[in-house]
Amino acid sequence: MTKLIAALHGADAPALLAPGPGSDLGSDLRARLADAGCTRVQVNLDDADVAPAMRFGPGDGQGRPITGFVTVWTEDAAATLSVLAALDGGPSVYRVTEHRPVEPPVVPDGERADALANVAVLRRPAGMSQEEYLEIWLGGHTPIASETQYTFGYVQNVVEEALTPDAPVISAIVEELFLMAGMTDVHAFYGSGGDEEELNRRITRLMESCARFGAGDGLDLVPTSRYLWNL
Repeated sequence: MTKLIAALHGADAPALLAPGPGSDLGSDLRARLADAGCTRVQVNLDDADVAPAMRFGPGDGQGRPITGFVTVWTEDAAATLSVLAALDGGPSVYRVTEHRPVEPPVVPDGERADALANVAVLRRPAGMSQEEYLEIWLGGHTPIASETQYTFGYVQNVVEEALTPDAPVISAIVEELFLMAGMTDVHAFYGSGGDEEELNRRITRLMESCARFGAGDGLDLVPTSRYLWNL
């Protein structure tokens, strides 16, 4: 099974992929992906539900912000790529290897997860080897990230290769699930229970860890709503 992630840049990505009533575009996409060998599809959208959340980053390096992600698990990567590459805005598609330190909660097919699903796009610093990068990130940073934030889903995707022309060079795509209250309440986001001293300790420890592997620079952070379907 191969996992692919498409970073979307089209302004109408939410309209194309939204599962809401009155449109069959989302179901049409899922049908095409099923025909292409996909067994599961996940859609993450920067939409109205997460409008208050923080977002930042250089996007695709061409001035185009990232508007969402489509993630698929497929038996036929080539056929699936042809479907994903045809999406609006010329998405950047990557083959990834996943690690799941904290398994996200199970949600019925097509229902929005009750979460702020932050998706971060990471870039390895120049001069740092891939081996060192993965050792620091996956080995050293993972427990610190879980210790310093209130997350109830944590999926790490190591980028193995870009599959579309001119796709920006990135190293990883990370999804973390937070309480919806975390959009506006830093204590809910970090799990610090209203204690300012503890909040500052957690933020400092997290930022120091991020700096060790370049996650504090050249980072895209996209707040999203999360949907998942088994096909």
